[in-house]
Amino acid sequence: MEVTIALRLPRDAASVSVTRQILGAELSILGVEQQIKEDILLMLTEACSNVIKHATEGDDYTVSAQLVAEKFVITVMDAGQGFDPDEVGTRGPMAEHGRGLQIMRALADDVRFISRPRQGAIVCLEKSLKYTHDSPGELLRAH
Repeated sequence: MEVTIALRLPRDAASVSVTRQILGAELSILGVEQQIKEDILLMLTEACSNVIKHATEGDDYTVSAQLVAEKFVITVMDAGQGFDPDEVGTRGPMAEHGRGLQIMRALADDVRFISRPRQGAIVCLEKSLKYTHDSPGELLRAH
């Protein structure tokens, strides 16, 4: 089973909620376990919120979500200045700046930050899925 959703969104705070609702509905319909769904939605919120707050170029950004087998992959791309994830993420757990990156690193099974100076940043988050018993996702996975 493979499902791909791609969204091109305005850099506006309202887009974060819309994206959460769309991807949350997909995960719910498939029957993804609640804790995993919550982790994915929190990672998504942090990645999108960082674009809204920090990407200074461009009027929009792209979110794609791909479900392949038992893995959910979220990619968030913006057109900002890019950033150094190692520098941002080393300020300690109580630092306000960089907390979103720490949350993403803690919740994702795999996280990649790609900085493209003057072209933007790409955040790629992967999470393994587990489905509730007899859910559509579990039944489709069996085929």
